[in-house]
Amino acid sequence: MKNVPISATQALSKLQEGNARFVAGDRCVDICQSYTRLDEHLDGQAPFAVILSCSDSRVPVEIVFDAGLGDLFIVRVAGNIVTPALMGSIELAVEKFGPRLVVVLGHSGCGAVDVTIQAMKNVDGMMTDHVSSIIERIRPAITEVLEADAEGDHAVLLQDAVRSNVRAGVDALLYGSSTLAGYVRDYGLLVVGAEYSLETGQVNFFAGSPDKS
Repeated sequence: MKNVPISATQALSKLQEGNARFVAGDRCVDICQSYTRLDEHLDGQAPFAVILSCSDSRVPVEIVFDAGLGDLFIVRVAGNIVTPALMGSIELAVEKFGPRLVVVLGHSGCGAVDVTIQAMKNVDGMMTDHVSSIIERIRPAITEVLEADAEGDHAVLLQDAVRSNVRAGVDALLYGSSTLAGYVRDYGLLVVGAEYSLETGQVNFFAGSPDKS
């Protein structure tokens, strides 16, 4: 019998509960031992959420959400940017495996966003063509933030830019994919943005979250 996917709000609650366990240092024993049930996933997968995350080594997605084998479909790229290939990966997961929640997960102190800020400020730096392609994806998302940086506080600027980049990722998925838009309309798919704090380990859901703006 095909698994019936849990709702977007149920999936969001599972992520929030898992992150609370991570922050408290109280990881679920069953999840920690999920590798002992490798054979349960041989015939397929049924992740309850899709996460588009930055590749930063300090943001191990399954650990941050105290999730086990087969729980999350994770797409990772520097700066959690949305490209056609990444969009396709998310569409594939939603259509084939049934999750009703997609999360764009940024994090504090994001290096890719910081590099983009430096490039936009014309700070000298060695940029390969491929790194430049990442910068060009982030640039439109943070232009207004940079222009409004009257105080010149880099830490505040970076924090605002990280969140703006996450919001841009959410919008790119919602308005750049007719497939995802159809699942939002017809099947209750929810696309939300979140920020992981390197300092506290907490994940704050904001863009598109049912109880946040």
